[in-house]
Amino acid sequence: MAPDALVRVSGLRKAFGGHRVLDGVTLEVRPGEAVALLGANGAGKTTLLRILATLARPTRGTAWVAGHDCARDPERVRPHIGLVAHGSYVYEDLTALENLRFWTGLAGLRVPRQELGAALAAVELERFAGERVRTFSAGMKRRLSLARFVLARPRVLLLDEPFAGLDQRAKKWLEEHLQSFKAGGGALVMATHSFGRELAVADRIVILAGGGIALDTPRGSRDADEIARLYRLYTENGA
Repeated sequence: MAPDALVRVSGLRKAFGGHRVLDGVTLEVRPGEAVALLGANGAGKTTLLRILATLARPTRGTAWVAGHDCARDPERVRPHIGLVAHGSYVYEDLTALENLRFWTGLAGLRVPRQELGAALAAVELERFAGERVRTFSAGMKRRLSLARFVLARPRVLLLDEPFAGLDQRAKKWLEEHLQSFKAGGGALVMATHSFGRELAVADRIVILAGGGIALDTPRGSRDADEIARLYRLYTENGA
């Protein structure tokens, strides 16, 4: 692995029965870099995130995060990653503060109340620390789930449709948070169908089609219409 690569995937294959979802995928993501993974349903975006998150094992090839093999050393990988999936995975009957206490306990972290409060402040939820999460909007629940990563300080964030279902306030907050995470040297891998805020955060566009990477290119000055055109071109050819 290049010394400054936080994520490296090499010759990755994942098959379910006789169906190959990923076949020969190779990818690197460096500190301060965000990659947007685009692809049709079933192209393998979520599968790739799950392998990097140590939730699935590759059929062949390797995936590394922060110098550790995701399949062989999952316990060493997990402290370096934060996974933002479709669901917020919050506990509705607990308060915001109780959720953070519970999560840090599961992670084996001893965090003083002051730091828990600071994490809630960072996601603009300090006024709701004592409120039951069942009363929160979808955007507030997503921000609460991200407070975990404010506390854990991962080096890599893996995001599956991170802006889906959020209101405009929550989208703006999340975009700013991801830009700040990058500026601090973190690496982002985002799976998305969107050509909106995810692409504003992304430095590279990676299109998955036919089990492999059909295009890996800097986002540069490309606007959403140009990226959408490339997406149609490569996904139709790779289907």
